[in-house]
Amino acid sequence: MSYKAIFLDRDDTLIEDPGYISSPEQVNLLTGVPRALIELKALGYKLVVVTNQSAVARGIVTEKVLGEIHKRLEQLLAEKNAFLDGIYYCPYHPEGAVKKYRQESELRKPNPGMLLKAAEEMDLDLDQSWCVGNSSSDIEAGLRAGCKTILIDLPSRQRQLKPNDPRPDHKAINIKEVVNIVKKYHRSSIEAEAETKTEPEEQVEPVEQETEQVYEAAEPVEQVAEQIPEAVEPVSQATELTPEVVEPFFSDEEQKLEQTPEETQAEPTKQLEQEIAGEGTEQLLKSINTQLKNMQRTDMFGEFSIMRLIAGIIQIIVLFCLLISIWFLISPNRQDNSVFTALGFAMVLQLMSLTFYIMHGRK
Repeated sequence: MSYKAIFLDRDDTLIEDPGYISSPEQVNLLTGVPRALIELKALGYKLVVVTNQSAVARGIVTEKVLGEIHKRLEQLLAEKNAFLDGIYYCPYHPEGAVKKYRQESELRKPNPGMLLKAAEEMDLDLDQSWCVGNSSSDIEAGLRAGCKTILIDLPSRQRQLKPNDPRPDHKAINIKEVVNIVKKYHRSSIEAEAETKTEPEEQVEPVEQETEQVYEAAEPVEQVAEQIPEAVEPVSQATELTPEVVEPFFSDEEQKLEQTPEETQAEPTKQLEQEIAGEGTEQLLKSINTQLKNMQRTDMFGEFSIMRLIAGIIQIIVLFCLLISIWFLISPNRQDNSVFTALGFAMVLQLMSLTFYIMHGRK
């Protein structure tokens, strides 16, 4: 029996990608990865990492250090109770600096070599498997291997697909959405299998027996049909003998007397309900009126401000200055300088008052 699997890219899918990782200390899990792997494992999938590691061919990291990096990845996942079933990597690159790894390889994505190798070694059914990654090479490798594909398009690195880029079956913004897509597909496939199941052929025999019983029951029905005309004639005679029934006429007072006690009790209750409804309407109108008064009171107090208070005080002082100027004018020992001084103060203060009123209005 073959197993189904989910092939996962490493960088920007499971861990952060700062560039070429060259030490285990640089391994940092992306948010939600452990929980997502636990849920995918619960759906019955094998979890296999397939990653291009041209850093080996470029001389940035050795295969030994790469193994330590992958051990660190597995350690971080194990601390969260998440586990991988396999890790496959391709160290080759045609432009590598290390001669040993400077070559083309069927293992390097977009070639499906790593997926095919894992399927052979782990007995995986590629038709039931998924390939998840953040690049077109991941999607193309999955499609060429016969898997369903999901492209993780991070919001921070969203890019437009080129015309020649392979089209993924689904898109996701992170590993959490990948889990939701797989769950939805898993659920719909189970429902489709349940609908395609047909009933067994053994149930056909009881249907035939029921049809035979119907035919057997049809004979007495014909006999009853023959006897029906004999009973029709008395019925027609009875209709002729029945006299016409004249409905009695009652006046209003008589109809009131004919009413049952239940009906007589129903009339006061109806009147009471109408009175209650009228009282409820009055209470509703009173509550609306009270609410409107409260709103007006709130608006009145809301208009108060310090600027308006200061403007009012200054206005009073202006009036006081005007009164002083008038007193100087009517005084027998009138001094023009005092009059002009009082009027000047009044004008300045009036301008200040207007300024505060304007500032209050803008506020």
